[in-house]
Amino acid sequence: MELYKALALQTECAAVNRASDRAEARAIMKASLGRMTGQVMSARAFHGESLKLVCMPEYFLTSFPAGESAAEWRDKACVEMDGATYEAIGTLAQKSGMHIGANLYERDPNFPELYFQASTITAPSGDIILRYRRLISMYAPSPYDVMEAYLEHYPLQDWFPVVDTPLGRLAALASEEIRYPEISRILAANGAEVILHPTSEAASTQMTYKNVAKLARAQENQCYVISANSAAITGTALTPESTDGRSQIVDDRGIILAEVPTGETITACADVDIRALRDRRRRNGMDNMLARQPMALYAQMFTGMAMHPSGSLGDGDEAPGKDFYKRRQDAVIERLAKNGVI
Repeated sequence: MELYKALALQTECAAVNRASDRAEARAIMKASLGRMTGQVMSARAFHGESLKLVCMPEYFLTSFPAGESAAEWRDKACVEMDGATYEAIGTLAQKSGMHIGANLYERDPNFPELYFQASTITAPSGDIILRYRRLISMYAPSPYDVMEAYLEHYPLQDWFPVVDTPLGRLAALASEEIRYPEISRILAANGAEVILHPTSEAASTQMTYKNVAKLARAQENQCYVISANSAAITGTALTPESTDGRSQIVDDRGIILAEVPTGETITACADVDIRALRDRRRRNGMDNMLARQPMALYAQMFTGMAMHPSGSLGDGDEAPGKDFYKRRQDAVIERLAKNGVI
């Protein structure tokens, strides 16, 4: 399929933080998914059969942990990898005939004391065809934090997944990871043509760090970025509209094709032209960023750089609180200063 429409669904996130237990949290999540199912189906009716890809915002069914301990959040808000929530998303993908990009906190039986933030893509068959787990997070565990143990279950190549579909080669990353060019670059080097970017960010009428990054990641990797922001987070002490607005679709030249103001909307929708992208990637010239990268040189330079440590959570037998992550970052900053990096 060379030309189709993609949608960055800007929808409200109903937080589960105030839920008293797992059952109440699941009821909130179920209601949210029911509301969003209606939004997705109405978007399909509004935009027509050419709408084939939808990206949901970051942690769109739960919001993020605030005062909860890691154990409390794992029990209350994290879904099972083969559980009812993903089954419901699969049903929506089948019903709509679309690929659905989602972002949730999930539990992994290989690491029962931890949880991970996962971006998934579900095909119209109802099957999850891609699962990317966030690698850079301020206060949550990541595969990098348990690297040695994680590699026993998941080979390194699976950490940066790209899936070949009728819509092109799709990938995903989460939230602030758009600001880290190495992640997008590896995805592009693995063939990614469309990067889904579920996010929940403070929008502004001015250019923010993340909005600058979306344009940069798109043009430097010659790929589309489908960025879906939440339209308010309700049910917490945070002012709801702090994370609201500027969901957008950026093409492989860094040109914004669609962008929306605040509120729930299905209008961050635009054509994705995979044929044009592939033609531009195959042209000889200065604009062909991918063809001119000295990757082997970069790899050699990065090999000797010790910055943020891997495996700081050991085997993942315990999920620490926020203080651990703060102390870890302080130690890294001190080491970088000592080595003259900063």
